[in-house]
Amino acid sequence: MTDTRMWKLRRGTLKLPPGGVVMGILNVTPDSFSDGGQHCDPQAALAHARQMLAQGAAIIDVGGESTRPGAEAVDVAEELRRTRPVVQLLHEQLPDAVISIDTRHVKVAQAALEAGADIVNDICGLGDPAMRELCARSGCGVVLMHMQGEPSTMQSNPTYVDVVAEVRDFLRHRVELACRAGVNLRCICLDPGIGFGKTTQHNMQLIDHLETLRYRDLPILMGLSRKRFLSALLPGDAQATVKMSLRAAERGAQVHRVHEVAPLCVALHRAFK
Repeated sequence: MTDTRMWKLRRGTLKLPPGGVVMGILNVTPDSFSDGGQHCDPQAALAHARQMLAQGAAIIDVGGESTRPGAEAVDVAEELRRTRPVVQLLHEQLPDAVISIDTRHVKVAQAALEAGADIVNDICGLGDPAMRELCARSGCGVVLMHMQGEPSTMQSNPTYVDVVAEVRDFLRHRVELACRAGVNLRCICLDPGIGFGKTTQHNMQLIDHLETLRYRDLPILMGLSRKRFLSALLPGDAQATVKMSLRAAERGAQVHRVHEVAPLCVALHRAFK
């Protein structure tokens, strides 16, 4: 992988070099599977965002609803209460930072964009026409993800005939829907949804066939951080996220969504310098 892609965002364009960039996860939830409750206070969230940016993160992804397997939906008003103050504070205190809002709800996305977010990261793949219209109007960057089922049930019995072909076709269809709604093609980034309605075998097939998922030269995001299937493949390995992210980078992933920014930034620099 030697080419550099550009991702158009609400404010400017983000350069995606070989190996890609890191998106730091900032969960402002009490119940996320690995860091719930750590950054609910806006000042604590700001401090963690500063740390991730200093470690090399190119994007800060703010989320107010846990979408771990088995998670129940959060009331939109509660998600707004959690996320809007944090996005606004980050935008005010870190004006050059690229901020993403991780949400499937239009009202939350709109509030975050108004508060200064640059990207909407939607686990529902812009399935809601109102979300497509919002993203088109705002000119924001979009992460368009595949998920089979809902977070509360998605891991109960994931089933595919051909997971790579089915995820590929889903993403292509959603790209075309988004573009017909007025979303700029160059604003879109694709996410195969590792762990969202997939078994370990499904996840590995998707990672190893990332180039098959490529469509219209759009960048691909991989969210591998602390996923449960990694402990099955690499039990007890503290570097499991880094190792699998490098594997994905070698196959064309250019945005890596992780909790721990520094180790992956160092590894990407060494592998792709």
